[in-house]
Amino acid sequence: MRILDDPSRCHPDRSAVLEQRMVDMQVERWSGSDVLQDQDPLAVEEAVEIRLVYGATPQRTRKTISVTMRTPGNDLDLAIGFLFAEGLVRCPEDIQGMRHCGPPAGSLRLRNVVRVELRPETKIDPTGLERNFLSTSSCGVCGKASIEALPAWRHTRLPDGFVVAASIIHELPDMLRRSQTVFDSTGGLHAAALFDRDGRLHDVKEDVGRHNALDKLVGRQFLNGMVPLYDRLLLVSGRVGYELVQKAITAGISILAAIGAPSSLAVDLAKDANMTLVGFVRDGRFNIYSASQRICNRTGDS
Repeated sequence: MRILDDPSRCHPDRSAVLEQRMVDMQVERWSGSDVLQDQDPLAVEEAVEIRLVYGATPQRTRKTISVTMRTPGNDLDLAIGFLFAEGLVRCPEDIQGMRHCGPPAGSLRLRNVVRVELRPETKIDPTGLERNFLSTSSCGVCGKASIEALPAWRHTRLPDGFVVAASIIHELPDMLRRSQTVFDSTGGLHAAALFDRDGRLHDVKEDVGRHNALDKLVGRQFLNGMVPLYDRLLLVSGRVGYELVQKAITAGISILAAIGAPSSLAVDLAKDANMTLVGFVRDGRFNIYSASQRICNRTGDS
């Protein structure tokens, strides 16, 4: 697989901009009647365009799949995680190459683009291309062109066998919080993290959008050949909706825990897939909404 950057089409300061996840903004701090002029670090939110190149040579098809608002950084992982969740790639061997592309020649406006090229023999499901061109950073489902374009549930039930002690679940929020470097400064990013059964952190990604953070996390594991993630626990920093559960199921994650609340549709989907869905993991408590058999009272119980 080729991972390329095309310097001839990139803004001169593009690498620095891509990794700039925080920016200082002028702010007035009010405390009673006192006003202080100061600067406040904020999480960066910018658009990224995901382009897909597919089909037989020489008549390759080039299509913009999505424009989504995200925090710069790990853009290739984001693109691959998105394509995997949409069913457009199934294994790393489907990918021929990927690259960052910059703005048109002479443009003063930075335009972040990720281009993913599939191998000519990779088959594409046309229903997976029915994304709207714009998704918000808060909800990937909002980018669907219609309700009919939502991913069809494949009715694959996740296997049992991966069991985690309740004491490990209680420790996860503190471990996640310590790993959120940008959140410490801005307070404005979501996070998605993978842990093993002993509570060891294996990877974490941050983004202004909760579904983007998960796409970045799963995309990196996909490229590393680690999917399906049957022996990993996923913790997300906010609430859990339908799409986060769908993305986690696609990646083979059997336990999804969240600091916040799940939606009713998220619970229904988790039950249908035999996924353990845990919510309100904070202050030494949590709720289990489905498949409680994977959470035990003591390490080693099942």
